[in-house]
Amino acid sequence: MAKFIYRMQNILDVKYKLETQAKTSFSIAAANLNKEEEKLAELNLRKLSYEEEARELVKDRLNFQAIKVNRAAIENMKGAIRSQTLAVHIAQRNLESARKHLQEVMIERKTHEKLKEKAFDEFKKEIEKEESKAVDELVSFTHNHAENK
Repeated sequence: MAKFIYRMQNILDVKYKLETQAKTSFSIAAANLNKEEEKLAELNLRKLSYEEEARELVKDRLNFQAIKVNRAAIENMKGAIRSQTLAVHIAQRNLESARKHLQEVMIERKTHEKLKEKAFDEFKKEIEKEESKAVDELVSFTHNHAENK
């Protein structure tokens, strides 16, 4: 019996590798986004602690130097939060880009899998035709041979 050989198997293999690479890129982008979001959350917590410290500083005996340092720290945190928010947005864009690339690669791979499946179905139909023809010839031969006896 003939063996099915898909002529574009090497292309399909490349598509599998590209999909694996795209999945890796996507997971790295997702991990990077999580890391950036964690940094942002930490900065927000530090800002809240500085603001709480500012409330405590104005409750007791006023220490203008400590209040001034605290306000500078709060302003620095606001700047760091703005920068980190930008980093989070960049990470989100990178993740979205990686997701789109992964989706495109998966569509290409699925297309090639369907082509392979279609080629296999055609191969199977051809084999079934050949088998049917062989059976018909065998039946004809047997029938003709039985009549001749």
